[in-house]
Parts: sequence; C-alpha cells; structure tokens
Amino acid sequence: GGGGGRGAVEEGFHEWQAPSGCHRGRFQAAGPREPGVPRVLLVHGFGGNCEHWRKNLAALAEGGGRRVLSVDLLGYGYSEKPSPKGKPLNSIYNFENWAEQLNSLLDWDLQGAGGAGGEEEVVLVANSVGCVAALQAAKDMPGRGKGVACLNPSLRMLHVDKQPALGRPFVSAFQTLLRETPLGGVFFGQIAQEKAVENVLKQAYHDPNTVDQALVEAILRPALEPGALEVFLDFISYSGGPLPERLIPEMQCPVLLVWGEEDPWEPVEEGAKWEAFPTVEGFVRLPGVGHCPQDEAPQLVNPVLDDFIAKHTRELTPAAQ
Repeated sequence: GGGGGRGAVEEGFHEWQAPSGCHRGRFQAAGPREPGVPRVLLVHGFGGNCEHWRKNLAALAEGGGRRVLSVDLLGYGYSEKPSPKGKPLNSIYNFENWAEQLNSLLDWDLQGAGGAGGEEEVVLVANSVGCVAALQAAKDMPGRGKGVACLNPSLRMLHVDKQPALGRPFVSAFQTLLRETPLGGVFFGQIAQEKAVENVLKQAYHDPNTVDQALVEAILRPALEPGALEVFLDFISYSGGPLPERLIPEMQCPVLLVWGEEDPWEPVEEGAKWEAFPTVEGFVRLPGVGHCPQDEAPQLVNPVLDDFIAKHTRELTPAAQ
C-alpha cells in the first residue's frame, strides 16, 4: 500500500534460481505492470534496501508512462539471507549473483504483465556498491539496458587490486579475524544499534537534518534479522569481483554519473576521471550533498533521473496505449 503521499507503491517477493540455489527477494514497484512500458530498476548500496528509494520510486513513476521497481539485494532488507558458512568465500554475495537477481526480477515482472522477458527497455539507477551490480546486470543482458545512472558509485577501495601490496595481508587478516572469531559479532553488535546507524548516516549525508527517524529505522530493522550478521561479515571480506571503472567502458548503453560532492567515502575527484570514458554521457555534480543523493536531495536528483530516463526510452503516453 501507499502512505505518506507517495502514490500507490506495491510490495512483493519474487523467486529466482541462482547457482547458489532458489532465492526469494523483496521488491517495491509503482506504475503500470504492462508489456511495452519501459522499466526503471532502482538498486540500493551496502546495508541499504528498497526504503532508500522512498523519495524517488513513486515520483519517477508519475505520469504512468513507465514502471519503476526497487529491490532488496539478496542478503539485504527483507530478501532472503542464505548462510555463507561452509561455502567458498563470497560465493553467494557477489555482483554476478546480484546482477542475475536484477535481470530475473525484470523478466518476472514483464512475464506477469503478459510480455516476453527481455523485450522491454530498461534503465538501471543505482547508488554506491549497487552501481556495480547494476553495471554487471547491463553487461549480462546487452541490448536490454538503455542506460545506467550511477549515483556516487563505490570505488571499492578494499578491492585487492587497490590495496597497497604491503597492506594486503593486514586487510585480509583483519577480514578473517572479523569473520572467523567472535570479534565479528561484537563489531556488528556495535554497528547494529540506533545511535551507531544514525551516526554513520549523518557521516554519509552532508546535511544531518535529512537523516530522519524513519530512515534510521529502515536501515536498522533488517540488520537485526537472522542471518544479517553473516551477510555483513561475508561482504566486508569481498576483495575480488568486478570494478566500476572496468565495467563502465564496456557498457553498450550510455552511463550517467551523478555525484554528491561532499561524499566522505567516494571522492568526487576520483569519479571525475571516469568522465573520460566514451560511454559516459554526463557527469552531474551536486554541491552540498553526500553519499546517498537520492535520499538526501531528491529535489535535485529526481529531475536529473527523469530527463535521463525519458531521453533513452520510448515513453508511452496513456492516450497512445
């Protein structure tokens, strides 16, 4: 159901078959579930979920010419959290599996609308590490993605290729210590508390007043679900997999980069270097905005996304249907 004047937002679960088994994930959606209508898929970052798009989902679906979905990536929000224990490191929680989840959700949504999966135009919009999953999804389904908008993409500084050679064993040892000893639970216990979540968000957001109680709750509640600790420890040990700066030049569709300039974790100067890639159509700087611009400054972000989506999809006006 809707609420809070957000228009009609529906919520549900979808199941898909992955190499790691059959999984169940939560999504939210707004706009008509019909064939031929462009799909926009919103992908959250580390520790986020559908609620991180609470100020964008219904707004981007307004007018009825497109269907907008957001997703809880496997392991996050209210999606399933299969235990990684006893399995090879990062064999469940990795960008290839998340990309498969995204493409499967799009197929499933279209088939339920009476269309054939893979035909519709898709624009992916993502924040932080979600950008890597979105870029990977576009790469896996060439021809389907008409554009990818990346909001403050994660630079993945823990990636093995980015760690100084001398530091690598220390990072790895720390990751192992957190994962395989009780220390990880203690560490997570310190983080999964209201005050700590609020502090992290206030660090990520430039304007602390935009961090409201609803947001703190939305991030904290799923973190207290069974299995969330294992997912967290598995992900902080993720030092391999694709990097955004390798995926962006491989895209077969335009990429829009939107960057809150006050991001304390992903410096805008680093991102600005990616403007040189021929696939990057634009680089939008948002002064006075932090790491999660979609939630901190929707009044700036929604019009930019609206223009990008409209430019790269054939929107159906309700009359033309």
